[in-house]
Amino acid sequence: MAPADSLHSQVVAWAKIILPLSALALLSTLFLFARQTTEPTDTALAQAEEIAREQKVTAPEFAGVADDGSVIVVVAKSVQPDPQRVDTIALDDIWMRLDATDGSFMEVDAIAGEVDGRTRIARFLGLARLETSSGYQMETNGLTAELDTGLVVSDGLLEVHAPFGELTAGMVTFQTETQEAGQQMLFTNGVRLLYTPQDPATKNGDP
Repeated sequence: MAPADSLHSQVVAWAKIILPLSALALLSTLFLFARQTTEPTDTALAQAEEIAREQKVTAPEFAGVADDGSVIVVVAKSVQPDPQRVDTIALDDIWMRLDATDGSFMEVDAIAGEVDGRTRIARFLGLARLETSSGYQMETNGLTAELDTGLVVSDGLLEVHAPFGELTAGMVTFQTETQEAGQQMLFTNGVRLLYTPQDPATKNGDP
């Protein structure tokens, strides 16, 4: 099975769980209204909306391999269908780990997120935190990850704590040019660096 097909099958598997939940919400609504001998009351409508809202799957997890060979794992506290977009699922407490072919990795988490099953794009909404195996820690207002290609791009300004100091930038892009080169990190759009020299003794591990 091709990597993209593997990841797509994971999204399809989620859909097989979530879509029946949506159908259950609709059936529950119809059943609730069928019990009413008169026009539905505001209370009945509120109950129906609550039933529809609460259709969710807790602790979902899926994994796949991107085109560049990176292994991607996405975990959330809960997931539920987006009533406005049939191809999109909304996630609470989303967390993603991407293991590149060169052995490096990154981890991303946010309070909320969404996955578009049609385009296979994951979005980390609001304050997103990113940490790399090379010692970079970042905060930005949203991230977008292409699950097919492994491309990760920040949505706006970001603050970075790096092994050599602090920096800010308008955008960061993680991409893989070749599997041999592994994943590369590119800061653009007004990069400002505050370099902090390391103490040679500390660098060599001396007290």
